[in-house]
Amino acid sequence: MGIIHALLRCVLGTFAPGTGRRRAGTRLFEPGPGRESEASSTATGPLPAPRSPYSLDTGTPLDGAASPLVRPYLVAVEREQARQSRRRLALILAADFGIDLDRHVVGAEQVVAG
Repeated sequence: MGIIHALLRCVLGTFAPGTGRRRAGTRLFEPGPGRESEASSTATGPLPAPRSPYSLDTGTPLDGAASPLVRPYLVAVEREQARQSRRRLALILAADFGIDLDRHVVGAEQVVAG
């Protein structure tokens, strides 16, 4: 420690002594009439049991059937995938039975002939 630190510690100790808050077992001030002492706060009784802030109705269990378990956008994706699989199946069956699908599409005969 240098001389500046020693001089600063001496000056601070003279003009601004510590409050003694961190000393064990000593108190510099007595609690006033507006403040509670530690003995009076423990004499009021035990604290209430902690409650969850998310649910005030703790007596009945949650009903899983009342809430949807799948996000709506997932249902839409699954429906579209089912449509595509049905289309693919129809195309494969049509090719197996020898159905020419170009004749069923409007305007496809002109493209094939031209």
